[in-house]
Amino acid sequence: MMNRQHSFEIEKQTTSESNLLILKGELDLSKAAELRAAADPFVADTQRRLILNLKDLGYIDSTGIGVILSLLKARHVLKAPMGVENIPPKIQRLFDMTGLTPFIQETSINVNQKG
Repeated sequence: MMNRQHSFEIEKQTTSESNLLILKGELDLSKAAELRAAADPFVADTQRRLILNLKDLGYIDSTGIGVILSLLKARHVLKAPMGVENIPPKIQRLFDMTGLTPFIQETSINVNQKG
C-alpha cells in the first residue's frame, strides 16, 4: 500500500428524484474545491434529493469533511433533503470523531419522513 496513487473522482448520476454524487479515491485539501465545484449546481436543485455515496472513498481529511458539512448546512437552509450513504467504517469513525455524524443522521431522518 506504500505507493497508493493520489486520485479522486466524482461520478454524477441524475434521476427524477435525486442527484447522486459518487465519490471515489482520496478527498483531501487538494481535491476539496473540486468536490465543492461539482456539488454546487446540485445544492441549488431543491426539487431533487442530493445524495453523496462514499462507498469507494478511501480517504477523507478535515477539509473534505468541511466541504460535506457545508453542503449539509446549505441544503438545510434551503430545506432540501440530502443524504450520505454507504459510508465505509473507517470514514464513519472519522465522522463520529469530528461530530459530523449527527448532521448526516438528522438529514437522512428528515428525508425518510418527507411527505
